[in-house]
Amino acid sequence: MGTMPLEFQPVAEAIERDGWCVCDDLFDPALIEALADECRELDALSRLKPAAVGRGGRRRLAAAVRSDRTHWLDDTFSEAQTAFLARMLSLRDALNRRLLLGLHELEAHYAVYPAGAYYDRHRDRFRDDDARVLSTVLYLNRDWSEADAGHLRLYLPDGTHHDVLPQTGRLALFLSADFDHEVLAPTRPRMSIAGWFRQRDFGVT
Repeated sequence: MGTMPLEFQPVAEAIERDGWCVCDDLFDPALIEALADECRELDALSRLKPAAVGRGGRRRLAAAVRSDRTHWLDDTFSEAQTAFLARMLSLRDALNRRLLLGLHELEAHYAVYPAGAYYDRHRDRFRDDDARVLSTVLYLNRDWSEADAGHLRLYLPDGTHHDVLPQTGRLALFLSADFDHEVLAPTRPRMSIAGWFRQRDFGVT
């Protein structure tokens, strides 16, 4: 099965123990800066669109639920996106070896929350689709402080919650089926790449 890289071991151990993890310093600061620059540029070009909720024919805009803007990473990847995806797939492979989660593809998008924007409490796995296994959020915000707010609030099984400050380079991961969460309103624009590792869809033959 191979040996897990030491840098990924604390991530695997936390997910195995708690179902979630927050870690810093897994990404090169220059890459974080390049991704942040790209996100700002795409937003300035109006490439980020109001985010929707639901999926398929039930997908709709719902400003009362979420008020962020998103841009999906598609088949035409920039150099920065390619480096981000390569790093995430290395993490995927390590987690699969240790935890046997069956993680396959990563779907991801840039997300910008303007000041005052939010995303109400929800769960990432759809009721009629169990493809999403592990949720991920990489934060791109330089010099972020508690006063800037915009925390990710994870609701824990014991009835408490844990607030994650969206500092630059911080990566939050949690099992998609197990954790309600919300994004609290920031006081200035907040940037991230939100993603979901999906299990393989073998289809019906």
